[in-house]
Amino acid sequence: MVFVIRFFFFFTFIFGFFTPLLAQSEERTVFVKKIDEFIQIDGVLDEKIWAEAESADYFWQIFPLDSVKAIDLTSVKIMYNDEFLYFGIEASSDNPNFIVSSLKRDFGARNNDNVTVVFDTFQDGQNAYLFGVSAYGVQREGLISDRGIDLNGFNLSWDTKWFSESQSDKTGFRIEIAIPFSSIKYAENSKKWGFQAYRYNLQTNEQSIWTNVPQNQIPVNLGYLGILEFEKPLQKSKTPIYLIPYLNGLEASDFKINTTKTTLRVGGDLKIPIGNGLNLDVTLNPDFSNVEVDNVITNLTRFEISLPEKRQFFIDNGDLFGKFGSFRDAIPFFSRRIGIARDKEGNSIQNSILGGVRLSGKVDENWRLGVLNIQNKEDLTNQIASNNNTMIALQRKVLGQSQMGMFFVNRETFGDYEFVSEHDKYNRVLGMDYNLASTNNKWIGKFYTHKSFQPNDNKGNLSSQAYLTYNTRIWRFSSDWVYVDRDYRSDLGFIPRTGIFKSGANAIRTFYPKDSNIISHKLGILNLMWFQQNLDYKKTDHMTRYSYIAQFKNLAQLQLNYNNDYVFLSNSFDPSRTGAIPLPGGVGYQFNSWEIMYLSNYANLFNFTSEIGYGAFFNGTKFSFKGNLNYRFQPKVALSLLWDFNKVNLPNPYAQSNLILVSPKVEVTLNKQLFWSTLVQYSNQTENLGINSRIQWRFAPLSDLFLVYNDNYFSEALIPTFRSINLKFTYWLNL
Repeated sequence: MVFVIRFFFFFTFIFGFFTPLLAQSEERTVFVKKIDEFIQIDGVLDEKIWAEAESADYFWQIFPLDSVKAIDLTSVKIMYNDEFLYFGIEASSDNPNFIVSSLKRDFGARNNDNVTVVFDTFQDGQNAYLFGVSAYGVQREGLISDRGIDLNGFNLSWDTKWFSESQSDKTGFRIEIAIPFSSIKYAENSKKWGFQAYRYNLQTNEQSIWTNVPQNQIPVNLGYLGILEFEKPLQKSKTPIYLIPYLNGLEASDFKINTTKTTLRVGGDLKIPIGNGLNLDVTLNPDFSNVEVDNVITNLTRFEISLPEKRQFFIDNGDLFGKFGSFRDAIPFFSRRIGIARDKEGNSIQNSILGGVRLSGKVDENWRLGVLNIQNKEDLTNQIASNNNTMIALQRKVLGQSQMGMFFVNRETFGDYEFVSEHDKYNRVLGMDYNLASTNNKWIGKFYTHKSFQPNDNKGNLSSQAYLTYNTRIWRFSSDWVYVDRDYRSDLGFIPRTGIFKSGANAIRTFYPKDSNIISHKLGILNLMWFQQNLDYKKTDHMTRYSYIAQFKNLAQLQLNYNNDYVFLSNSFDPSRTGAIPLPGGVGYQFNSWEIMYLSNYANLFNFTSEIGYGAFFNGTKFSFKGNLNYRFQPKVALSLLWDFNKVNLPNPYAQSNLILVSPKVEVTLNKQLFWSTLVQYSNQTENLGINSRIQWRFAPLSDLFLVYNDNYFSEALIPTFRSINLKFTYWLNL
């Protein structure tokens, strides 16, 4: 611990001086003219006023090269009036056969011809908005956090109101966009924003970007933004109050207890703007059950697997609450814990929420604030208490682009319950994080210390990390130390295991051959070790992975891995998770394995990913074969088949299992408002066959009508276990 603390202050001091010196090599500026008129959004760009707009143009390639100008030209013209920020985009191409995988919003950029704009409205290099439009006019919008250093800070689940249209012909496609200033947050009287624009051109496999970004970084990296300069300072935000009521009628049959219930739920959310940077969200009787089902995952590890948050109430400024700690080892707040509880038999079940409030956003250019409070409903039948769930978070930008953050998490039982022990009356976590970031994100680090408190348990209970990465076009080095005390606890967090000290290091060398169909070769080595606290810090896990990755000019990718693993089982464990006789505890296992993965060109109508692995597994062997087949009848029908097969072969009397996960999916997008999808998931590990079929009609911006059918069976005997059908209506009202 002393070492971690010294390491924290050492890098804080060093990078306080060093960070400002690491500036990007290029800074481009586009001037934005203010107009008095409104532009008709039709994708034609025939208004005379467009001729007066300055363009963000002459894009750089980011793929296949990152040191030359783009071949196919892209121009982004920008203007604004008091209500809208307008973009007029022209994307030239000699091939009019544009690739658009679907008409459904929030498409993936890599398999759609599209142009995306990114702007950092507070120009702090920490968070940004993203708006993208495909060649067929399909929209996507998202939030960028963590300076956009990797895809963990890229979230397309966020929604807001905006307008766009596109037109295409044999010379390319054109896009018009109108984003209401009321749909985003920005500093009053601001005159400059950070800005970026990038394009995926799948006819030539060219990816291009306005401000040059090296290939080792992703396009949304906020360390490489240019400047969007307004002619006149922006007025105060006129964000209205939004009321989002919902109505959900559900009929569900539980065949395990032979009951059928019909329910009608009514509730809603209220979004109240506070100044130009803060939002107050209020929810009453929320329907936190997703109309989308989570993907089933085959789990052969000893630990819980986390799934992403998709509920709108938690999305906006979600990084302010959920990015404390180490996302792989110990997160003090994990919003998916809210609305889920364990019944008296230890099973995870849905727990109703009475209501909640959340205040979040920017206080000024340096400070961010987040306050969340949610009250869940008691369920005496399942011995679930009424709990109040609170988090307070405060962040300040320091030392250039770095951040200092503090938080407090509290889960506390309301009422006196015989089934709640004294030790579980409350759980509190207090902590501080320092997120290091150089201007161009070559240096990234995290240093934190957290402490938990429970009744009669206030000693120790610490979690800490010291993490540092250096990332250039050629080299990537990272080092990671994590400590999670055996008594550290966060009831609202995600902590796969406690009582560990983890040490990790990673090195990757990238080569860029000339005149080759291979764009880059990567050689890497990853070394991770875990030491168990209650075994006098005995090494219980050691993983070493040697990898080779080849990126091809046609967007395909090949990866080879060789793994050397050591696992000491302190407790008995069944690696197949099928209820077989577990391997005994107190035994160490050394085993090696290999994997080969191939990703085809995802822009093709037919594309696939495939992974094959084989090798020793504990005291036996494991063969795995997984992948995904995709075919598009562009742009209205998409078919996919995901599979994951694992043959676990341990000596008698232990597991000898063929674990099968198969998941076909059909998606039909009749137009940009009406979508139908059906997902089937079969897993013999979870003994479940599930069917989810959903029709979505987006009849107005951010307003939907869903019809959802769910059917679940025991996979072996095809005996029904649960069936439901629900009709859900949501509508956004401006007050």
